[in-house]
Amino acid sequence: MQTQREAIVVGAGPAGIASALSLKDRGVTPLVLEQSDRVASSWRSRYDRMKLNTWRSFSHLPGRQFPKGTPTFPTRDQVIEHIEKHANEDGIDLRLGVMVQRIDRDGDGWIVRTSEGEVRAPEVVVATGHELRPFTPDWEGRDEFRGELLHGDDYRNPERFRDRDVLVVGSGCTGMEIAHDLADGGTGKVRLAVRTPPNIMLRRGPGGIPGDLIAVTLWHSPTRFADAFSRLGRKKTIGDLSEYGLPIPEEGIFTRARRLGVAPSILDEEVIDAVRDGRIEIVSAVESFDRSGVHLADGSRLEPDAVICATGHRRGLEPLVGHLDVLGDRGAPKVRAPEPAAEGLRFVGYLPRPAALGHMAKEARGAAKAIKRELRRARKADRSERAGLVATRT
Repeated sequence: MQTQREAIVVGAGPAGIASALSLKDRGVTPLVLEQSDRVASSWRSRYDRMKLNTWRSFSHLPGRQFPKGTPTFPTRDQVIEHIEKHANEDGIDLRLGVMVQRIDRDGDGWIVRTSEGEVRAPEVVVATGHELRPFTPDWEGRDEFRGELLHGDDYRNPERFRDRDVLVVGSGCTGMEIAHDLADGGTGKVRLAVRTPPNIMLRRGPGGIPGDLIAVTLWHSPTRFADAFSRLGRKKTIGDLSEYGLPIPEEGIFTRARRLGVAPSILDEEVIDAVRDGRIEIVSAVESFDRSGVHLADGSRLEPDAVICATGHRRGLEPLVGHLDVLGDRGAPKVRAPEPAAEGLRFVGYLPRPAALGHMAKEARGAAKAIKRELRRARKADRSERAGLVATRT
């Protein structure tokens, strides 16, 4: 592996490959470093029935549409195939199985320390994604629990849970969809533990319109208006689920998204129907475990055979760049591409928002344009410096 490059991209998921393609399209050959042995590794760890919450027209890589015939909401495997196909285009130097350990300033550029040695570049794009590290709360008694305890990333399908009693923890998209998958797949009892009632949007809005088409418009509207409009839409399309344990939150979708970076639960109507007909039972939040059961916040106790923790992820950027003063309080980049967080250092793919994959592509294109401009400027300055040295010597 060459030790000097023009640009390095860290991560080979959708944000990383979008960044690499955008650089390639600008005439820059990027080195892409990925710790897994395959691209799109986080997508490969998701459950079998997963599909995008966003319209395919908002979710493709830069300048590269999904193939003709792809459904409105591509499946997990179709997303992986799309990323894998374009990650192997000529003009991208893709290195798998290389872990990036730390990024440090190196004069006017950067030194990227990896499991395969050090690489230097004037430009670095960090694109490891905002869902890099699975997170499971450290509940009291968790390690004593004799039942099966797993993170949602380790769930694939309901086959092994047939006729069992399962508690799913977390009411985001993943938790609610896993609960529905279990309820459809012959699981004996399915409960969903909810701490904070989720904001809910339907994947398809009125008339079959993709929900994110509406959400993107609202994202660019005043937050108070967007919250009020989406609340009215929920009342009309979903109705009041308070009696089932899912009241409409006081904090609106867009206020919460901007304050915490939390996306709403985007669901199909079938998931809501499963809550209404009792196939998914909503229960209180998990407080602690004992050897055979789970204690809930309302004082009740359950004895599930298995607990699936759809409790989210952490960005995990601290080991890479935590010492560079580029991260905020919750570990998110203070500045996102196309703007540099530090000279020559950019972050792509760290904003949870409607049509997030499409926004990643926009960030990637903007970053590549700026990087190309900076590289050109640096080459011009270098030529001028060399010419000055030659003139001095003569």
